[in-house]
Amino acid sequence: MGSPPAVAHLAFAVAILPLILAAISHFVPVLTRTGDPAPAISRLPFAAQVAGLAAVLAMQGTVPRWLLPLAAAVDIVLAGLLLDWAASRARAALDSPHPGWRWYGAALGCLMMALLAVLLMEICPAYRNALRIFHLHLNVLGLVGLAALGTLPVLLPTALQMRDPESGSWLRRQLWLVAGGALVVATGAAVAWEFAVAGAALMMVAGLGLLSQWIRRFGIGQLLGDGVSASLLAALLGLCLTLVAGVAHGTGLSAARPDLLVWSVAFLLPLVSGALSQLLPVWRWPGPVTPARLQMRQKLAANGRWRSGLWLASGGAFLAGLDAAASFMLASGLLLFAASLLQAVRVSHPLAQEHVEGG
Repeated sequence: MGSPPAVAHLAFAVAILPLILAAISHFVPVLTRTGDPAPAISRLPFAAQVAGLAAVLAMQGTVPRWLLPLAAAVDIVLAGLLLDWAASRARAALDSPHPGWRWYGAALGCLMMALLAVLLMEICPAYRNALRIFHLHLNVLGLVGLAALGTLPVLLPTALQMRDPESGSWLRRQLWLVAGGALVVATGAAVAWEFAVAGAALMMVAGLGLLSQWIRRFGIGQLLGDGVSASLLAALLGLCLTLVAGVAHGTGLSAARPDLLVWSVAFLLPLVSGALSQLLPVWRWPGPVTPARLQMRQKLAANGRWRSGLWLASGGAFLAGLDAAASFMLASGLLLFAASLLQAVRVSHPLAQEHVEGG
């Protein structure tokens, strides 16, 4: 069994970070209306995964400790390369690029600052704890929060096969509010919790504004009627719950553990499952829409409402100290998603279907 920091970094650096980098490389060409990324860009998530694994092994003592700051430096370079590529794609756009790409740029900027804090820990050990807290919060709310809030206004209407004319203006207006809020939360958590509360309030205003916009545009019935949109709605509510939990922790009303559990269970799980339900069929079969792709999407989204509702309730139960009930709901949601995933991967390739039908 690994140490708690190593286990946490195994989940974040080896799974979450590469997934975010892959999502950015997928969405930036869409938002800028440019071609597919070059193979070198497509390989960046894998390189980040290798660097993350090296960092985890260094934390465990399996490999030399100096590999930890080296892995952080490698990830800074990878994030910088992806940021430069995204900016070049935005400049190459024939028309004004969709403002969502700037959210990915800001998320990568947060990642680079969070990784810089790791390097400073080695140089300034007296400030290690403050830098560690800054690193943690800027990853959780800066990198993941900005990437999520930059994607949700685009992904949810796509999942519903509807348009949201307000999404672009929301993304343009709220970027610096959310980015500034994440930076203030990270700095305040490391220095003074009062500043963190102010930053959380800024992010909460943006999150509730997006929620209100969705309800006004699509209606609750439409949002809950599709498994993908229900998952993405639950993720937004989970982010708001995470901010509430963070304020409770900052004021001394709760410990740090429930806050991280709320973030991972009520926000991250609905976000990842909802995004994968929409994107996995596209990644598996790029190009024109096929019946197999639609069937795979239907399998993945089938129990999206139930599993996301369970995870959202689980986060609230963890925050209330009801660990047994929260763990049961967490496990139930994971089993539902695993069942959907197993059914989805069994969907045959269109050519294989034609071969079977043709005898």
